[in-house]
Amino acid sequence: MRVCALLLTLLLSSITFAQEPVYDVVVYGGTSGGVAAAIQARRMGKSVVLVEPGKHLGGLTSGGLGATDIGNKGAIGGISREFYGKVYDYYARREVWKYETPEDYRSRKGRSIDEDTKTMWGFEPHVAERIYDQWVEAEQVPVVRGERLDLARGVARQGARITAITMESGRTFRGRMFIDATYEGDLMAKADVSYTVGRESNDQYGETLNGVQTRRAIYHQFNVPVDPYVKPGDPSSGLLAGVHGEGPGEEGAADHRVQAYCYRMCTTDAPENRRDWPKPADYDPARFELLMRNFEAGDRRVPWAPTWMPNRKTDTNNNFAISTDNIGMNYDYPDGDYATREKIIREHVSYQQGLLWTLANSPRIPEEIRKHFQTLGLAKDEFVDNDNWPHQLYVREARRMVSDYVMTEHNCRGTETASDPVGLGAYGMDSHHTQRYVNAEGHAINEGDVQVHGFSPYGISYRSIVPKQSECANLFVPICLSATHISYGSIRMEPVFMILGQSAATAAVLAIDAKVDVQAVDYAALKERLLADGQVIEWAGPKHSPPVGLDARRLPGVVIDNAGAKLEGEWPEGRTAGPFVGDGYLHDGNEAKGAKVARFEAKLQPGRYEVRMTYSPYPNRATNVPVSVRHAGGVAEARVNQRTAPTVDRAFVSLGQFEFGGEPAVVTISNRDTDGHVIVDAVQFLPMK
Repeated sequence: MRVCALLLTLLLSSITFAQEPVYDVVVYGGTSGGVAAAIQARRMGKSVVLVEPGKHLGGLTSGGLGATDIGNKGAIGGISREFYGKVYDYYARREVWKYETPEDYRSRKGRSIDEDTKTMWGFEPHVAERIYDQWVEAEQVPVVRGERLDLARGVARQGARITAITMESGRTFRGRMFIDATYEGDLMAKADVSYTVGRESNDQYGETLNGVQTRRAIYHQFNVPVDPYVKPGDPSSGLLAGVHGEGPGEEGAADHRVQAYCYRMCTTDAPENRRDWPKPADYDPARFELLMRNFEAGDRRVPWAPTWMPNRKTDTNNNFAISTDNIGMNYDYPDGDYATREKIIREHVSYQQGLLWTLANSPRIPEEIRKHFQTLGLAKDEFVDNDNWPHQLYVREARRMVSDYVMTEHNCRGTETASDPVGLGAYGMDSHHTQRYVNAEGHAINEGDVQVHGFSPYGISYRSIVPKQSECANLFVPICLSATHISYGSIRMEPVFMILGQSAATAAVLAIDAKVDVQAVDYAALKERLLADGQVIEWAGPKHSPPVGLDARRLPGVVIDNAGAKLEGEWPEGRTAGPFVGDGYLHDGNEAKGAKVARFEAKLQPGRYEVRMTYSPYPNRATNVPVSVRHAGGVAEARVNQRTAPTVDRAFVSLGQFEFGGEPAVVTISNRDTDGHVIVDAVQFLPMK
């Protein structure tokens, strides 16, 4: 009887296996890129299945990130641009404007409605999800929700080819081609494809913006000294929550750290649609002690960045020193199992909800800040199945594949060009902070935020979305693609994920038809089809190459670049106008006059020096920038007109000649009472013979 039962079980299993369909294309991950890939495969006449581990399609696009990060709209084509056209069509109906009119929205400076191209680049989360749901239904794309890859036994292979993927439920999806469209890259990793997590060193690929970046960490930074110890001034008492006791690491060196995650909340100021901030069950005020000390030390900035969406809603992002980014709490997420990730997700929800509740309710928060956070709250009609909280954590970066072509900073800057582009990147290189530590002065400091903009759209290589041929012959990875940490900071935009998803599916179909591995797809044929489908893969518009900065190491004397200055206040980085030293300069944004100071300190050999400073002239610069030089005889004051070009070596302006003794030389630049943008770049101490 046991033998008969066993034979019957084997027979039924074989029948079940035989009945399983073999899809031409299996897309794992219902992100925006996954949806675009599935639609493209279906349009090209192939059978496809879209498998989403959760319940919702669209990833971050439907998960709160309605303020589309673009860089240059002209770089967006194909299915990606179709999506923004569908957004335009939805909001063209006046009946969908429940809490304001389109005219009100425009007056709030909401994300643009482009009448010329019939596209719209800002939207409510539920609208994005509705578009995706209706779209896959119209294109007859089968969608399977709530099925997660079995991380232990989920990928079946024959040689270099994946034959099937199996979910935790036991359900199996067989296919000829597979596309990993998740933010985490689980299918890629479990298929034994090479990948990396964290930051590469600058040396590995000859970059300048990778690895540890303490000198560039000027954005979203503390602008007042804040004590990080439980008992102020006593290191033995331990550190406050969110601060670690190790040093930041060597400048430019590789590390394991991952840029911070957060939730892109949808809030509203419409009273009838607004709910109060929820207080998490595990709320602990000690978790926000650093936040409260920061206010008490004098920082009165409102620590978040809401961008207005239609119907009086926002897409809300991180801003300033302590905000929605949960810095340092995500290192285990990329390679974590589902239990580990769920724990990290819960921790992020608790942190962010506790942060907003504190800002709106704690008596230690300045009254004007509390009142501000009481004017907005979660929108009642968004994320209705998740207590109005976004269903997608903003996984800004997780695993990154390492293939035969790695996108780097050189691609972004335009000094290296991919010969086989399948889409364009157009956003600046943008990394959020990765750690919060104690600096040499004993104060809390953030590290990792890098923002470098100003370059033209650039091509993303086909080879960067396919693995090495020896590792897997039928897999595409359009989201966790092969890119360094800093170049991924430019590529990682939702419109680009849709572009790369479409290109991946196109190549998958061509590989099936030609019966070749993904690495052997005829690029000429792929390019022809991409262009026919409206993809933009080569930039034909105006090309802008940011000026190349002077190398401080090649300049005579002692030169201190802005990266070595001690800053008070928020000094954004710029590089659109030259001349400048290094990779760019700082500017005050023509705001917060009197609150921004930059100090350059140098230990000089005793003697007489000419002191110079450099800046990039422009008509919007200040004519009266206050500069002081502390020297052996006292302090010299000057006012510099930054609208006129520097005259010394066409880069510097002389502040005078001074004697210096044993005390450090100090040059201070302020924006006090200035009448335009103040530029902070470099200071030079040139010894006089």
